[in-house]
Amino acid sequence: MKINQKDVEHVARLARLNLEPQELEVMTVQMDAILGYVDKLNELDTEGIEPTAHAVPMANAFREDEIRPSIGIELALGNAPMVAGESCFQVPKVIE
Repeated sequence: MKINQKDVEHVARLARLNLEPQELEVMTVQMDAILGYVDKLNELDTEGIEPTAHAVPMANAFREDEIRPSIGIELALGNAPMVAGESCFQVPKVIE
């Protein structure tokens, strides 16, 4: 076994989980299986393979910042369900 029940209790305490004894046994078996799988992955030869954050190449999709004219108050408030005054959105009260 890669992990024992005492280790699982420690991890559960760190995660603020209160596990029943039966749940503790199940989690011990499951976490041991996970660690066994990770050990199996560690056996793979990864020499010459560059680490990646994504499985496929990614490119930044953000556009450059540029100053442009705003859409204006009338257009911005045109589809608003509620308007307060001449230039504000009105929203329902959420905090009493």
